[in-house]
Parts: sequence; structure tokens; C-alpha cells
Amino acid sequence: MNHKNIRLQPGLYFVATPIGTARDITLRALDIFAAADLIAAEDTRSLRKLLEIHGVPLNGRQVVAYHDHSGEGIRNRLMEAIAQGKSVAYASEAGMPLIADPGYDLSRAAAEAGHLVTAAPGATAAVTALTLAGLPTDAFFFAGFLPNATGARRKRLEELREIPGTLAFYESPKRVTASVKDMLAVLGDRPAALCRELTKKFEEIRRLPLSELAQSLDDKPVKGEIVLLIDRARAPEVSAADLESDLRAALKDNSVKDAADVVAKLHGLPRRKIYQMALDMAKAED
Repeated sequence: MNHKNIRLQPGLYFVATPIGTARDITLRALDIFAAADLIAAEDTRSLRKLLEIHGVPLNGRQVVAYHDHSGEGIRNRLMEAIAQGKSVAYASEAGMPLIADPGYDLSRAAAEAGHLVTAAPGATAAVTALTLAGLPTDAFFFAGFLPNATGARRKRLEELREIPGTLAFYESPKRVTASVKDMLAVLGDRPAALCRELTKKFEEIRRLPLSELAQSLDDKPVKGEIVLLIDRARAPEVSAADLESDLRAALKDNSVKDAADVVAKLHGLPRRKIYQMALDMAKAED
């Protein structure tokens, strides 16, 4: 396969690789891999295989291993190459580098040194899952991997409970059942989606409330790469009668403005709406 003959500026290029299907790589990613002076990868074997599939020749170039267990020496070597006017392309094992993957320290060091830092974007498992889950996508929070221990995991879920957006987690098949049960206990029985093996042969989406998802995992365990998505916390429905009763009680000891603030915060409702109700009630009693 012919790749566009481009000349890269000296700098650090973060390159997204497919999360599953090899053909999901972008043409620009292939061009950068073909043109970079030095290539670094979280998993050199999988990247070499990807380049071989797409006919990107190494032409004697090294593929340097760089991951969470790499010493400072490897990072310094990559930084030195950039300082010498070379282009360095970095890829994590799958998806976008830095998104629950290595690369942060390298990115920060290159930026602080004043080097070019840019990216060839592509597939990301969390965003791919969001498009398939059937849950709200207007706001979401990516929480990565939860802690292994039950106590620490539940504590982290407590911290995330009130976030006003869909929660996205990565999880392993060995821990997913325990994690879903902890989510049910801490977050309540929210709508959820388990997305696994995205873009691969055995892709599967289970769209169920957390209680049913936990039972589903007990009955039929899963394998492969997993993204868990959980709907945001929903404010309970409040009847007009309850609102009126709470406002009357608040108005006994507070001004209209303060009473509206108290009741709006109590029920998680827009202050303007409650303030108007309080005004109407105050006028009716005059």
C-alpha cells in the first residue's frame, strides 16, 4: 500500500490505533507511522503487526517500547530525539494514547520543553460505547478503571454518585460482576449498558438496569475488553402538593427569596420556577 509522502516537523505525535478491527486506523495515522523518524509503542509486537497489515515499512527504524513500567531513561531518549530535530510517533496498545493508557509524562515533558505535541485522533472505546449504549450523551464523565478492593471501589463510586452525566468505566471480565453489584449498591438501580469487544467479531451490548445486568452476568459471564456505562442520577419526581406544602413551611420563617432558595435546593429544582411559585403564594395570602 502506498502512503502519502509527507515530511513531519520535529515533535511528538500521539497516534490513535484501532480498538479492535485493524481497518479502523486512519490514513493520516498510517502516513505519520510511515514518515516518523522514531516510533515508540506501549506494545511493540502489536504495533509491528498493525504496520505489517497495512504495509508500512520500517526501513530499519526501531520501534521503542514505552509504557507505565518504562524508566525515565526511555523517556529521556525520546525527548533527546525530538531535541535533535526528529519526529517521534507514539501509540498505545489500542485506542487513543493517554486515555487510560500510558503517555502522560511524555506529553507533559515534551510540552514543557517547548516541543510540538500533536495527535492523529481515532477510535476510543469509551466514546464508541457511548454511541451504542442508548444512554444520554449530552454530558458524560470518564472514570477509567475502578479500584480492585471492594471498599475502595465503593468509596470511589460514592464520589461519582452525584455527577450530572453518564458515567463511563473500563473494566476487566474478572471483576465486572463484583463492580456491577457495587454500582447497584452505591448508585441505585440505574439504567446501564455493558459494551464488550467493540468493533470485533463478538461485539455485544447488554442494555439493562443494574439489577438485571448483575443477574445477567451471574447467569452468563463475559470475556474480552469491557466498557460499562451508567446513567446519571435522576431527581425524584416531586408533586405540586408537596412543593406547595414545603414552600408554606419555609415562608413562615423566611423571606420569599430565601424560602425559594431553601425549597429549590431541597428538591434539586430550578430556583426561578420555585421563586415564582413562592411569589404567587405570598400574593394570594396578602
